[in-house]
Amino acid sequence: MGDSQVSGGSGKSWEGQGTSGEGRVPAAAAVFDALGAEYERAFAGSAAHRASLERLLAALAPASRVLDVGSGTGRPTAYTLAEAGHRVLGVDVSPVMTALAARQVPQAEFRCADMRDLSLSEGEFDAVCVYFSLLQMERHEQRESVERLVRSLRPGGLFVVATVPVDVEGVDAVFMGQPVRVSSFGAEEFSALVARAGIAVEWEHSALFTPDHPAGAPEPHLFLHGRRA
Repeated sequence: MGDSQVSGGSGKSWEGQGTSGEGRVPAAAAVFDALGAEYERAFAGSAAHRASLERLLAALAPASRVLDVGSGTGRPTAYTLAEAGHRVLGVDVSPVMTALAARQVPQAEFRCADMRDLSLSEGEFDAVCVYFSLLQMERHEQRESVERLVRSLRPGGLFVVATVPVDVEGVDAVFMGQPVRVSSFGAEEFSALVARAGIAVEWEHSALFTPDHPAGAPEPHLFLHGRRA
């Protein structure tokens, strides 16, 4: 969890949308542009993330349409889903990460975009993945984003989300050497947030993971799987 004990990661981490001092340029873009492939290496060893993906694959119908929010370098999430024959759209705020993903996972589609500005149609996806993609957003933005993403699912569609379940708001931290500002919720509050957005949570998993990085320290991870009611 970086050296602040308030970070996140596991393949797509911290792709939330804070703002920097220049207009509406997302702060997360600068953070993950700087990290690039280093981020993927640091979080590649997450067994909990792999287990979450395996659970999702087992529940998906063939050739499902999947939205991967905060797609990072494309691995492991978009790569795993695309290799299994699913139609994947990955969205990430970092131009560097989006370019890496397009090279590493050519069978998926990637867009560089702020998730708050993403145009989503009602019920257009069979599944939505949000792996550690909310943490640089303010709490009200996290709530609003989850609600919008749930509405983009078809009825019965699968919702998978992971976060660092720490009760903090607007905290300045350091993540893999990069200054960030983060907000999150405790585990119970976050689970309730997801349920209020219209997801029937079917599975929860908590894990402790240490990134493979000189600044890495153990961080709690929470994974939730459910369906749009």
